Amino acid sequence: MTLAVLILAGGHGTRIGGGKPLQLLAGRTFLDRAIECARQWSDEIAIAARAIEQVGETGLTVLLDAPELDGPIAGLASARRLDCSTVLTIPCDTPFLPTDLPGRLFEGLADNHAALAASAGYVHPVCGLWRTDALARIGDYAASGRRSLIGFAETIGYAAVEWPDDPFFNVNSPEQLAEAEARLR
Repeated sequence: MTLAVLILAGGHGTRIGGGKPLQLLAGRTFLDRAIECARQWSDEIAIAARAIEQVGETGLTVLLDAPELDGPIAGLASARRLDCSTVLTIPCDTPFLPTDLPGRLFEGLADNHAALAASAGYVHPVCGLWRTDALARIGDYAASGRRSLIGFAETIGYAAVEWPDDPFFNVNSPEQLAEAEARLR
């Protein structure tokens, strides 16, 4: 199977003051941290965003979110343009992703169309491995009025892959940014 990594960076980030992909954490942008992480796993990396200006110049392919959709599913829908059999989605605002993320998700994929990270009793659908042939079903799913990634994963069939700790802390507020800064010290 071929793997591409898609960094989801299309959120508005209003709770943190906007421009989330370019927010700084310990002197580096969220997006730069996500790109560094993605480079561990694949040479095929793209960024999903609402507009190119949202992510700045990275030298990577920017896939614009499907305009008829809102939220992370809009970014996932753009992954249909990637030339791969599987796509790993990671959010730009989750700075402590485990290095074994794609390997463990591949193990959990089996006969499912998606494998999603889980920890502390929660499924984290933005940290997921998706078979790209299943993404063609997003249009029908969205036509039903639904928009959630977990709902789409339930529709196509997924496995939850549990992590014993909780490396999926994401930053949505100034308080969480301060917490992430403290964790890095």
